[in-house]
Amino acid sequence: MSTSKPTLILVPGLLCTGDMWTHQVNHLSHLCTPVVVDVTGADSIAGMAAAVLEQSPERFALCGLSMGGIVSHEIMRTAPERVERLALVDTTARPEAPEQTERRMVLLDMVKRGEFEQVPSALMPAMIHSDCMNDTVLTGAIIQMALDIGEAAFQRQIKAIIGRQDSRPGLADYDLPTMLICGREDAITPLEFHEEMAAGITGSTLAVIEQCGHMA
Repeated sequence: MSTSKPTLILVPGLLCTGDMWTHQVNHLSHLCTPVVVDVTGADSIAGMAAAVLEQSPERFALCGLSMGGIVSHEIMRTAPERVERLALVDTTARPEAPEQTERRMVLLDMVKRGEFEQVPSALMPAMIHSDCMNDTVLTGAIIQMALDIGEAAFQRQIKAIIGRQDSRPGLADYDLPTMLICGREDAITPLEFHEEMAAGITGSTLAVIEQCGHMA
């Protein structure tokens, strides 16, 4: 009987580097082989999904947060046979709404004005719980990840997110162990989005983290 550990592919969110998965890599390595993938070179969700598949073994468990969850939906649409288990964290299966695009265009305008370094601070109230706003270690780490991603990759990510597909029609086809995780106070992809996914994915489990925002 094989004793090799399964591979866990971790897909970062918008403006996030592999540092967002530090605790998962450190604390799950006895159960699996965690691999953080790089999707910063693509400007479409399909391109990001292709990049994940190129960096992954033939079979793997998959976990994505926010944009990473959207990429995970694309992988389930294009290569479901390669995914053994799935975790969708603070994300959505819905397509972009007009009001979301309007908010993203404000951020892109900031970049065009040379204000990219202000973008993570502008996003912070929506990304973390209000109780954490004075946690300089946490906010500093989020800001540093964004600066490491850079404005060119950020613009590619925004373009990809705006152009994403509606993944809800395919949820019923997800035939694998699936966990959904959501911060109770997630202001970007609220609990109702996760309840919608849970209702669509047969046998899935929904876990809610109390006093927690989008960056669960």
